[in-house]
Amino acid sequence: MAKQRRKKTKFEKMMISLTITTVSFVFVSVFFFKAQLSSVNIEVERLKNSVTKQEKVNESLTMKVNELISLENMQLVAAQSGLEYNNNNIIVIQK
Repeated sequence: MAKQRRKKTKFEKMMISLTITTVSFVFVSVFFFKAQLSSVNIEVERLKNSVTKQEKVNESLTMKVNELISLENMQLVAAQSGLEYNNNNIIVIQK
């Protein structure tokens, strides 16, 4: 004897289609959010590299500024301009 298949009710068909739709939506959502996360991580790495490069430039400029404001450099520029460094003319003001 062959078994007879029972017909599915409307509710069962609706629940099966809802389950399939939900599972499909979850998989698509997971892949979409992973792709978004990946692109955000790539952008973060680009920004980190940019910040690192800018920090190096800033450090280099700071070193140049420190060179230019050194006492030896000021004395050299003063000598080239015909001025002289006289320690007796320096007045220190204290608060």
